[in-house]
Amino acid sequence: MRRIDGHFVVGGMAHDFDFVRLQLLTLAAEDDRLRLRVSSSFEEVGDGAAAPDPTFLISYTCNVAPSDTAISRLQNFLAGGGRWVTLHATNALLDWRPEGVAGAPITHPFLSLMGSSFQAHPPLGQFTVEPVSAHPVVAGLGPFDVEDELYLADLDGAAEVLMATRFSGMAPGFIRSDWRDDDPVRPVVYLKQVGAGTILHCALGHRRGHYDAPHRTPYLPVCEDGPWKTPAFRMLLRRAIAWAARTDPALEMA
Repeated sequence: MRRIDGHFVVGGMAHDFDFVRLQLLTLAAEDDRLRLRVSSSFEEVGDGAAAPDPTFLISYTCNVAPSDTAISRLQNFLAGGGRWVTLHATNALLDWRPEGVAGAPITHPFLSLMGSSFQAHPPLGQFTVEPVSAHPVVAGLGPFDVEDELYLADLDGAAEVLMATRFSGMAPGFIRSDWRDDDPVRPVVYLKQVGAGTILHCALGHRRGHYDAPHRTPYLPVCEDGPWKTPAFRMLLRRAIAWAARTDPALEMA
């Protein structure tokens, strides 16, 4: 038995990060070998200050762009074989304009490293997620229904899609609002190899409480729980954490 050190980055805007922080730390605590350093930005990842270098990384952020130095550390982490689970809006770098919300292009250094760039989502609603790969992380997990923000993103060709849904329609309020003309299959979970390391991105995970949308209203009348009460989503998170920390041989490809 050995201690396994990881790093959890959680923070940004427009989401209930306190709730998500508690949920993910609780899931990680199911394996008492895991020890997670927690920060609200990427600047502390692998900075060598008062913590071992992480062997795995988890992030749940929104509109948090790492500095060039932090991006370099992330690149080194992946090049050395690290595994990184990126959740929900980690790939969202947003710009509010008079004509709507714009997502940064996939050419942004951080988004290029991640392999995707959030661009829009339709209103919160229900949709079906299904596996499109035999990878052990998603084997037997679907199809399942969730209530979530269906994130629409640009994806680079290096990504291997593991789970997807279908959508053709409008995403009001975003610069790229019309999503009716291209492929209706929308990636939800993917893997991207970077050097000897791998990113596992899951676009699911919206959560917003009464006070988490000051950009829209001081008080949101109804909390948006997203998929956090959905058993299949929580199982996916458990598997993602175990995959990243390399604690379950059954999650490795044969």
